[in-house]
Order: sequence, then C-alpha cells, then structure tokens
Amino acid sequence: MRVLVVEDDPRLADLLTRGLTAEGFAVDVERTGTDGLWRAREHPYDVIVLDIMLPGLNGYRVCQALRDAGVWTPILMLTAKDGEFDEAEGLDTGADDYLTKPFSYVVLVARLRALARRSRTAQPVLLRAGDLVLDPLSRECHRGTTRIDLKAKEFSVLNFLLRHAGEVVTKSEIIDGVWDAAQDPDPNLVEVYISALRRKIDTPFDRRSITTVRGVGYRLVDR
Repeated sequence: MRVLVVEDDPRLADLLTRGLTAEGFAVDVERTGTDGLWRAREHPYDVIVLDIMLPGLNGYRVCQALRDAGVWTPILMLTAKDGEFDEAEGLDTGADDYLTKPFSYVVLVARLRALARRSRTAQPVLLRAGDLVLDPLSRECHRGTTRIDLKAKEFSVLNFLLRHAGEVVTKSEIIDGVWDAAQDPDPNLVEVYISALRRKIDTPFDRRSITTVRGVGYRLVDR
C-alpha cells in the first residue's frame, strides 16, 4: 500500500516513514503543502496522511484543491489542532478521517488500513493465481491449504505481481509500485526478492508461477 505523508516536522516524518515501512507500506514524504499537492495529483496513492499547519499551503487548502481536481484518494488529517471546529473544517473540505497529535500509532495504522479498504470496493478482496491466494487485508498468503510466511517487502512484491497477474512487469515498474521514491533501490534488489518468493511460493510446491521474460522483466501466471 502506497502512502503519501505530508508533514513538515522532520522528526515526525521520519518516525512515520520508518514505522509505516516496517508495517509493509511504501511511504513518500513531502514537507510543504505545495509539494504535497503536486505529488498527490501526479502520482497514485492508496491513502494520504496530511498535516494542517504546513508551509506553502495549509492542509485544508491542499485537501480542497485535491477534491476540486477530482482526486479522491482517502485523506487522513494528522494534526495538533484538536478543536471541534478544526475537525469539522477538515472533514468539510473533503478529508475522510481526522486524528489529533499526540496519537496512538496502532490506531493510526488501523485507520489507514480501514481507509484503504473503503477505497478498494472495486478491487477483489483476495488476489489469486490458481491456488495461490494473497489477502491484502489480513496480510496472509496461502498455496492451497498451506500458509506461507512472507516478510513485509516479499509480501509487497507479490501483491504487486498478483495485481498485474498475466502481465509482463519490468524491474522499474516493480520498484515504482513497491519502494519509496526516496529509497531509489538498486534494480538488482528486485531479483533478490523474486528469488526469495520463488523459494517460498513455487519450489516447495513444484510450481513455476513467477516466470522471467528475458530482457524485459517478470510475469506471474497460474502455473
């Protein structure tokens, strides 16, 4: 799940990035309302965490501008402004949820997952390729009746492949869909995770569901 965090406090932005990344999220960060608005309009996200008191444009104006532009990515406002009129204004400008600082990290993660679930009504709850099943909400993976334990980034890569099942995807596309923009990982890292996934979802079951398309990338098939 890709998350955009628009937060000008460097310490909090770093904490959110490290914490959400550990939960399997891909996190991009912008420090001003102007930059946050640009990134949210130019790149797809599953959910946006938006501060209110931001340089450039405040969170209310960013939220309103996104809605006026037809961008309906779920927005959670995370702010120190805890008055009822502040919350009402945030929701009235188009925010989907409102959480005040200091906040419970467990509650924040739960709310982000809930917002993402609501926005995915047109997407399948379970991702499948034959008897390989991935549940993005419970974060469980099964091959038939056998549960497969995946690390956070392995899960994210398989999630991406299953959402593009049958398609050939390049290393660059996998990186864009799974890793944070600020990380800029070596493309060879994709090979490392593909190999790890094959050892877990294919080899023990005598399958070859993740195939290599030479010179292009990878394809996940029902095999």
